[in-house]
Amino acid sequence: MPVDATPDPYADPLKFGQRVQVLRERRGMTRAQLADFIAVSPHTLKKIENGQQQAPGIDMVMRIAEALRVRDLADLTGLPEMHVDLFVGPGHPRLAAVKAAIDSFSLGASIEPPPVAHLEARLHAAWKARHGAKNHREAIGKLLPTLIRDAEALVRHADTGNERRAAQSLLAQTYSLSQFFIAYQPDSSLLWRVAERGMVAAQDSGDPHAIGVAAWLLAQAHRDSGARHFDAADAINLEAVRFLDPLLPDASDDVLAIAGALEFELGYTAARRRDTGTAWRHWDKANTMADRLPADYYHPITSFSQAIMGAHAVTVAVELHQGGESVRQAARADTTVIKSKPRRARHRIEEARGYQLDGQPDVAIATLQKAYEAAPDTIRYNGYARRIILEEAESKQAQRRRRASELAVEVGILAA
Repeated sequence: MPVDATPDPYADPLKFGQRVQVLRERRGMTRAQLADFIAVSPHTLKKIENGQQQAPGIDMVMRIAEALRVRDLADLTGLPEMHVDLFVGPGHPRLAAVKAAIDSFSLGASIEPPPVAHLEARLHAAWKARHGAKNHREAIGKLLPTLIRDAEALVRHADTGNERRAAQSLLAQTYSLSQFFIAYQPDSSLLWRVAERGMVAAQDSGDPHAIGVAAWLLAQAHRDSGARHFDAADAINLEAVRFLDPLLPDASDDVLAIAGALEFELGYTAARRRDTGTAWRHWDKANTMADRLPADYYHPITSFSQAIMGAHAVTVAVELHQGGESVRQAARADTTVIKSKPRRARHRIEEARGYQLDGQPDVAIATLQKAYEAAPDTIRYNGYARRIILEEAESKQAQRRRRASELAVEVGILAA
């Protein structure tokens, strides 16, 4: 390797601090930004990276891993025995079948498409299963291969422009459902194919609601790829908001809700940047849109509603690392009205992050247990939950360590 080449932490036996520096630079983060995320001074982080300070304990290692979105602890520590995936969950048993359906192209007319009403009913049932099942990936994973095949066939067999646009709208919705299944699984290229195909199908449909949903999901794919992609996420969100804005005075509840969900996503990304004012400003805009919706309304895809805004407030506070504020928002949020089990579990995870930020690790573990009870598939694939559980499984407090270890076994992070 040339002397001026950047060392590869995945191949070279680097020290911990060197790995932190290389991975930080690959993420496009400055030392000051990472130091802020992990709550140390830039001077302390510099000493860690230069090897002038002893390698930190497990709690700091986990915080660094979260900030750098390290997928495997071994990549950060250089220790093969610490091979633990953080932000990628285990590959679901049905992932291969879903991938095969997405990757397969039938160019002939051998597959007879179902009636439009039949496919609409199946998609409605699939979304209902996604929100109602504890093991939601299993529930939708077994439905997706035939849904993908039939939605693509419907597009191919469309005879008129109106039929094709309607079919493209259903195909976009099918890809949206697929993205929920694929997210946080070990196949990022598949996720990108689905997100981009969904956007193309939605644009071809001309359906404002389908376009809004596809933009919402594509922006999330960008944002979850790291800080260097935040601008791309914002650009997609802003373009979708501008596209929908003229329609809002007379919009249906679904269009108004997806516009509100996009507005909140702008706040979420701002919070990830630690831009407090912008984050809460977009939350306020989203909340205003939510107030225009019926009290019992619940968006069938994003879960956007009046009820969800309390959960969104917790998320903003957590991403801003405002521990006390996140706990206050958690106390105000009424989780019992969150109908979707996966979304309820996600909210519990955000609450747990807030409790840990606020120095209440025992409450954090108890809250993660509630998340597991609501939807095991959600916590099993969530990197934040996995980090907290693994960190507390190393606690010096025996009872806390035992509870965290038991939950780690239930979630499948540690062997029994």
